[in-house]
Amino acid sequence: MTDRGATEMAADADALTRAAPEITPENTPRPPVKPHWMKVPESWAKAAAVAIAVASIALELADIWITAQLPQPAYTPFPFAPEDMAGTAFPVFGALLVIRRPRLVIGWLLCLGGLGSAANITVSNLALLIVQEGGHPAVFLLWLFASAVWSLTTYALGILLPMLYPTGRLPSNRWCVPGGFAALVLIADWARVLIGPSTPRTGHNPFAVAAFAPYYHDARLLLSALIKVALVLAFSSLVVRFRQAGPDERRQILWPSLAIAGLVVPWAIGDPVWWTVSLTIPLIPAAVTVAVLRYRLFGIDTLVTRALVGAGLVGAIAGGYVLATGLSSFFLAGVDQLFGLAAALVAGAFFHPMRRALQRLADRALYGTRGDPVALADGLKARLQQTDPVHGLLAALETLKDGLAVTGAGAEVDGATIAAGELRQVSRAVPLIWHGQPVGTLLIGPPGRRRFPAAHDERVISALTPYVADAAHTMRLTTALQRSRERILTAREEERRRLRRDLHDGLGQTLTTMAMTLNMARVSLPRSPDVADTLLKELRTGMDAVSGDIRELVYGLRPPALDDLGLAGAVRQLAADGPIVEIAGDLDGLPAAVEVAAYRIVQEGLTNIRKHAQATWAKVTLRRESALIVEISDDGAGLPETVTPGVGLGSMRERAAELGGTCVITSSASGTTVTARLPL
Repeated sequence: MTDRGATEMAADADALTRAAPEITPENTPRPPVKPHWMKVPESWAKAAAVAIAVASIALELADIWITAQLPQPAYTPFPFAPEDMAGTAFPVFGALLVIRRPRLVIGWLLCLGGLGSAANITVSNLALLIVQEGGHPAVFLLWLFASAVWSLTTYALGILLPMLYPTGRLPSNRWCVPGGFAALVLIADWARVLIGPSTPRTGHNPFAVAAFAPYYHDARLLLSALIKVALVLAFSSLVVRFRQAGPDERRQILWPSLAIAGLVVPWAIGDPVWWTVSLTIPLIPAAVTVAVLRYRLFGIDTLVTRALVGAGLVGAIAGGYVLATGLSSFFLAGVDQLFGLAAALVAGAFFHPMRRALQRLADRALYGTRGDPVALADGLKARLQQTDPVHGLLAALETLKDGLAVTGAGAEVDGATIAAGELRQVSRAVPLIWHGQPVGTLLIGPPGRRRFPAAHDERVISALTPYVADAAHTMRLTTALQRSRERILTAREEERRRLRRDLHDGLGQTLTTMAMTLNMARVSLPRSPDVADTLLKELRTGMDAVSGDIRELVYGLRPPALDDLGLAGAVRQLAADGPIVEIAGDLDGLPAAVEVAAYRIVQEGLTNIRKHAQATWAKVTLRRESALIVEISDDGAGLPETVTPGVGLGSMRERAAELGGTCVITSSASGTTVTARLPL
């Protein structure tokens, strides 16, 4: 680089330094200040949401009484209006959303919009009832209040909700313009009602402007069209947000879009099917709530599913009943009451299948196909059928981890932990019980961030825990079998090595020496018979030693006394120097492995008594029941408090364990008792 280039770079850097503002405490960036309403304690916010839901339901109950005094509307067969369903469903689901996420504005829009809908329909029907009863000067004020509430409800649910859904923020600041336009149009529509002419339905309007009366209906049509334009603009924000969103947020947008279609289609068709929106309106707040909480719904999923199932049952039964009564009016007018009773009986007969079907749909909606407890259980059964027993527990844990959407799931079995995923932290421990027998502990990690389904949901855990317990028990059996095989192989190889060593170092060397002695005797026999005779005597002595070595080898394989005397006689021979021997039951026909194990345990027990017990008496008991019970007891000093099991004690336990039995050693100041149980 030239000096000129370096100079220019230094000058540019100096210019940038001078242009950069100096960072001072006054201009240091600060985090955004939260609005005052966000500083309200969460407990207060939750209580307010519940109070709104209760108030809405109270208004709807009042409206039920008021509606009963009015004639049945011609546009719907139901004794309630679509606004009644909105006034009930929106605040209930909004309260559920606020309970889980108090700072999210979506829940508050559902609550307030539902409250406004309930207040609007109640006040409107109250005004109609007053007019029906003869009228009152305050009727117009009721209509004016209902109109104001309806404008606010429309703005909350029709404008703000689609523009802020699902994050609680606008896609961009440019969307403030459609929001302001909608607010102005709704205010103008309320002003139209305020200064409109008096009618028999609304009563006398003290604020009427006579000059506005000729333009009232035209203004109504114009403002109605502008309100529809504002609604279209507001919902178009979902299209923009959908194009800019990721996969998760796109799914959140699609959920309520499908539910809104059930409202838009009847609304577009008009009167013949307009009444069906009473059945589809609850789907909108349900879809919004589920979509928002799909990744965060950890404590109220059961409540939401029951709400969805209950709403679906009411809708299905009501729809079936309305269809039946409608058909009866055309074909069975004379037996209308009987046909209605039959329709009710049919609806009751199909109640349970419908409930199960709706429960499955609600589970799929909340949990997804991988979080549905029934689907998880079916998939796990199919997977376990194709998995070897060694990996069955891991397969069950992986299915449980995916179903609960946790970071990891593990099982602690016999001191060893098998985990699927990351199990750095244990949020919950569930005991694994197999036919009343504890087989381990199920360990569940904290919820993951990947997706929602039912973290720590009781239905998923109760559905999959029995399969995990079965897999844990199978793994214990497989592990025990493997260890038994390893012990058998180890014992066999140790025995082979001992035999090889004894044959090579003992018997082999002796036979080689005997062969050399025999050759020397043959050479010495013609010239020195005395030397040959001496060598033959040594050979005879060596043959006795060989016979002794062979007997030891044979004795190591199986004590000869068992074949000569039987187990009872062999034990009595071991205890010939004083211990008492008691035999209960017939010991003939015992398996060879059981005889050897019992004999060796008695032999080791008596050896320990002679060496360490300092006992004055000992007793050996052999009792044949469903298993062979071997008991060796004495009145010696007992075992020390801090005893280290040696080769003898370990050998007795291992011989019993090889047969699937047990060997228990108890000791006290009055003596020691060894009790071995050997399965037959």
